[in-house]
Amino acid sequence: MIAEIVSIGDELLTGQKVNSNARFICSALAGAGVGVKRIIVCADNEDAIAEQFADSLERSDIVLVTGGLGPTRDDRTKYSAQRLLEKELVLDQEVYARTVERYRRSGREPSPYLKRNAMVIDGARVIHNEKGLAPGMIIHCLERFQGHYLVLMPGVPEEMEAMMRSAIVPFFSEKSCTVIVHSHIKTTGIGETALADIIRVIEDNVPDGTSLAYLPHAAGVDLRVSSIGIDKEVVDKDNRKVVEAIAEAAEEFVYATSDITLEECIGRFLVSGGLKIAAAESCTGGLVASRLTDVAGSSRYFLQGFVVYSNDSKEKNLGVRSETLALRGAVSEEVAGEMAQGCLLRAGADMAISSTGIAGPDGGSEAKPVGMVCLGLANRKENNRVEIETTTFYTHGDRLRNKIRFSEAALRMVWKKLRDLQAQD
Repeated sequence: MIAEIVSIGDELLTGQKVNSNARFICSALAGAGVGVKRIIVCADNEDAIAEQFADSLERSDIVLVTGGLGPTRDDRTKYSAQRLLEKELVLDQEVYARTVERYRRSGREPSPYLKRNAMVIDGARVIHNEKGLAPGMIIHCLERFQGHYLVLMPGVPEEMEAMMRSAIVPFFSEKSCTVIVHSHIKTTGIGETALADIIRVIEDNVPDGTSLAYLPHAAGVDLRVSSIGIDKEVVDKDNRKVVEAIAEAAEEFVYATSDITLEECIGRFLVSGGLKIAAAESCTGGLVASRLTDVAGSSRYFLQGFVVYSNDSKEKNLGVRSETLALRGAVSEEVAGEMAQGCLLRAGADMAISSTGIAGPDGGSEAKPVGMVCLGLANRKENNRVEIETTTFYTHGDRLRNKIRFSEAALRMVWKKLRDLQAQD
C-alpha cells in the first residue's frame, strides 16, 4: 500500500511552524507495511485542499491529512473533504457528549462551537480524540477513488500521534501484506562523502528491496537502511546484514545502530560505568551541558556546568593561570586543558570536557581562524591522578552552526574516551 501525507496550514507555508508530524507518520506507517511516496503542504483554503485531496486520492491507496479539523472558521479540512466526496456532515452524538463532559469537568461552560466540532462526514469511521477535542476520521472512498482511503487527523502532534497508535496503524496493518523495516546508523566525526567512500562496496551490493539513505545534519551525517518485502524473516535478515556490515566498516565513526542521539549514547556509557561528568565552556556557551541534560535521567551522571566566557572568569572559576592565558591565548589547547582540569576538581567529577574557540563571524586571525575550537578532556585515574587530553578542531559555517559543530566535537571526544574505557574493562 502506498500513502501520501498532506499537511494543512498556512503556518507551515510561512515558516512559522515546522512540519514535525510527517516524520512520525512515516515511521508509524512503516510498522504497518505502508510506504510513503509524497509529503505535501497545503494552505488553509477550501478549494486548494479539495483539489489536493482529489489529486492525492487518484494515485495513492491512503491519503493521511493533518490539520484544519478544529471548530473555528479557518479550519476547512472536513468541509473540503465533504464537498469533494459529496457527503453529508452529521452530528456524532458520542463525540459531542464526550467534549461537553470534558468542558464540564474542567469547570467551563460548553461552547456553541462544540456541535460544529462534533460534525463528521457521513459513513466515516470516527476516531475519538483522547488528547483533545476534534475527532479523526477514516473515510473509505469507494465510488470515485477506487476504494482508496482518506484519513483526517488533527494537526496537534500529541493528538495525531495518539490516533495513529490507537486506531490508524492497527486499521491499516490488517490490510497490508507488506513488511517494511527502517534501521538507523548514527555517526559522528565524518562527512557524507568520506562515509560514502568507506561503505561504497556495501552500498553497491545491498539485497533487492533494501536501500540506503544519507541524512546529513548540522552536526554530522546519519544513515537509514530501509528494507521492504513480504516475508518478515527475510526482510529483517537483509536489513540486519547491511546494518552490521556498515557498522563494521565505519566502526570508528558509528556510535549507535538505533535512533538515539550522541548525548543519549554518552549517558548510557556513564550510567553503566557509574561515572559523573561536568563541563566547562567558553565558545559553546553552555550548549554541551544543555545537550547532555537534554537526556531524561541525566541527573544520575551530570554534575555541573561552567560557562566561562571571559579570561577573568576562566581564572576565577576554574583556576586557569594568567600566565597561560597571556602566553598561549584563551583559544589554545593549554587553556582548554587547564579548564578541563579545573572543572574536574571543582565539580568532583570523574570526567570533565572543556571548549574554547572562535565561533565568529569576527575575532579570528590567520593563526586562529573563525571556526577553530580547542577541546580539553580531564579524566580521573587511579590514586586520584588526573589525565588530560587536548585537541583542536576546525570547521566552517556561521556562528550558530559553528557552535553546534563545536559541541558535537566535544561530545565526540567524550564518547571516544568512554568507548575506550569500556573496551579496557
